[in-house]
Amino acid sequence: MTVDLRGTHPTRGLSLWQDGAGPPRPGLAGDRRADVVVIGAGFTGLWTALQLTERDPALDVVVLEAATVGHGASGRNGGFVEPSLTHGLHNGLAHFPDEVDELTRLGAANLRGLIEDVDRFAIDCDLHEAGVLDVATEGWQLDELAGAVDAHEAAGEKVELLDRAGARALVDSPTYVGALHRPEAGATVDPGRLVRGLAAELDRRGVPVHEGTPVTEVAEDATGVRVRTPDGTVRADRAVLATNAYSHRVLPRTARHFVPVHDYVLVTAPLTAEQRARVGWEGRQGVADAGNQFHYYRLTPDDRILWGGYDAIYRFGNGVGTRDDHRRATYDRLAAHFRATFPQLDDVPFERWWGGPIATTTRFTAVFGDVLGGRVVYALGYTGLGVAATRFAGHVLTDRLLDPSSPLLDLRFTSTAPFPFPPEPLRWVGVTLTRRALARADRRDGRRGPWLRVLDAAGIGFDS
Repeated sequence: MTVDLRGTHPTRGLSLWQDGAGPPRPGLAGDRRADVVVIGAGFTGLWTALQLTERDPALDVVVLEAATVGHGASGRNGGFVEPSLTHGLHNGLAHFPDEVDELTRLGAANLRGLIEDVDRFAIDCDLHEAGVLDVATEGWQLDELAGAVDAHEAAGEKVELLDRAGARALVDSPTYVGALHRPEAGATVDPGRLVRGLAAELDRRGVPVHEGTPVTEVAEDATGVRVRTPDGTVRADRAVLATNAYSHRVLPRTARHFVPVHDYVLVTAPLTAEQRARVGWEGRQGVADAGNQFHYYRLTPDDRILWGGYDAIYRFGNGVGTRDDHRRATYDRLAAHFRATFPQLDDVPFERWWGGPIATTTRFTAVFGDVLGGRVVYALGYTGLGVAATRFAGHVLTDRLLDPSSPLLDLRFTSTAPFPFPPEPLRWVGVTLTRRALARADRRDGRRGPWLRVLDAAGIGFDS
């Protein structure tokens, strides 16, 4: 199946969520002082700036963004808002069994807080509490979903295991053999409107957000840190690095914590009422299938289907940049998988496609740290589930700056780093071997081969 990329539609290749972004904000011009300088105007940076000024309205905070607000993963993701801070309950149990109850509680509270903030800040971002449908397309996947029911119920989650007919009654695909329905497990959102709404709230608070202002140096200064840009320097007491998959470009030492992997998305034309009726989907749940290499998909507010995931492409040397943001082979693969999942929608064309890097760690969860003697704090590595987790990260970073005795900082989740990635070429070799092993496991009814078993024993992995 081939996606027609020959057209000249001006929005092709741009995220759907970037529509309506408005004119860019002025860049930094000249030197200035600040109490805190935040590098990156995605979710992590904006949530942190908001929470800093909420804790201490007198703080002088400035935000620097290399491109535009939400340029990276914050403006290119699928718009899934999930409560988990640990990339799912199973992953939390694997890495933080003694903390998983507290992390589950914190994640649920964080999601409630995000929903309340959207209302409090009057952000029109199509937030819809739709829940999550994890679908099985193979018998072994349904067995794994069935095995997860008790853990979800023990965590206080409402959950329902569905057979083939039950799954297809919610979203109709001939590929489904069952599903795990978690009706209270999350929401969908327009992440572009959300990230721009957070920036607008900073505007109302008088916090400058400078777009088109790439950072060229972060260094210690006699009074704190010095952050250089092409058109000016900010000297501040402390700094927040909130650049996720691009962090190694600003502070190379962060590269040991993560690999940037490229994720790609297709979006259909809006479905007519008759086309919608072919698939049902009245609950508008966010959907993901249960393979190691999995797809995620959802309806947009105007009834397009956003379809992404499966491939997770690593570029040798931590490569990120506009030349890597599109991959024809992946777009074609995604199109073929979509047609197989929804053959009844063979008359629905794709109108949008885009890609870009996300950051993943060896335990699939965010890592928190500091450099330059604690003058610079950072959070990164959300592995594709950062829309809500970044708000929690903002709390952690704010505590690191303003409340170092906070019990939040005593959690192993927030105070320990995952196993580091090796340097090249071992990094590329390891990621490539793992991707092949995951694909092989999917072909072998989920059976994990020797390489994956070694990674499992070491608490290391790689998620598609």
